[in-house]
Amino acid sequence: MILCAEANQIDIVNYLQNCGHQPSKINGDNYWYLSPLREEKTPSFKVNRKLNIWYDHGIGKGGNLVDFGIEFYHCSVREFLQKLEGKTELDFSFPQHISLRQKPPNAGEMKIIVIAATSLTNPTLRSYLRLRKIDLDLANAYLKEVSFALNGKHYKALGFKNNSGGYELRNEYFKGSSSPKDVTIIGNEKAQNIAVFEGFFSFLSCLNLPPKIKQENHINLPEGHTNFIILNSLSFLEKSRIVMEKHASINLYLDRDTAGIKATQQALSWSQKYKDQSTFYSRHKDLNEFLRQVKKPEQKQSFGRGRHF
Repeated sequence: MILCAEANQIDIVNYLQNCGHQPSKINGDNYWYLSPLREEKTPSFKVNRKLNIWYDHGIGKGGNLVDFGIEFYHCSVREFLQKLEGKTELDFSFPQHISLRQKPPNAGEMKIIVIAATSLTNPTLRSYLRLRKIDLDLANAYLKEVSFALNGKHYKALGFKNNSGGYELRNEYFKGSSSPKDVTIIGNEKAQNIAVFEGFFSFLSCLNLPPKIKQENHINLPEGHTNFIILNSLSFLEKSRIVMEKHASINLYLDRDTAGIKATQQALSWSQKYKDQSTFYSRHKDLNEFLRQVKKPEQKQSFGRGRHF
């Protein structure tokens, strides 16, 4: 496992940049942000880039990157270090050939720039989908092959578009997003039900579950009668309440890690409309991990694509 000392050498400004947080102002070595840890209108979260430490004046807490990770993901030190090492997924991780210790002179150089979004033809990305047990026909209905630039180099990743035109980007070594960050809503305004997912792999995994598993767990998501909201970040859960609560029933398929369970409990406290549907994969980190255990490689299904509204 990566050590705390190694993790704390990661540039916090760079890390925040790739989590989608931009500084509101820069004064010498001090970078000021709207706090990633809470809602606020005046920037009070400061990073001293020279010392590589942060301090949130609103809650009176600060420290190094590991201290930030514990607060941001609501997890233990061990869990955060596992995320950094890639044993569990983060909102940001590094391409295999980019050093964790790399400190670019300007955080802006790490901004993801989307160059093109095309149909899925790259053999490596298609192989990654097979590894995740996602049917290629299903993937083609919802994903793009995105070419993007990061730190002066070009990469390819699976791209899942959000409602504001940004992309969630994934390949075997990278997990990030282009700006602007937003939720993805798929469906129509007449549907009475909505299914809520934390990320697009969970959404695709649910659609790709074998019919027997769907029947056993009463998963019925007929096209035209069920809408889908993919949060792309748990930070959008509360902001999405207005959209979700327009529906008669709200089915939650969130991850089973500490943050996902906490978000599920929070939603259940809001209204009886919310239903936790994660019981059948409760022994797994998320729906995709469950799918990879139960889905046979030769199984195939085809799905149409709902429209965005």
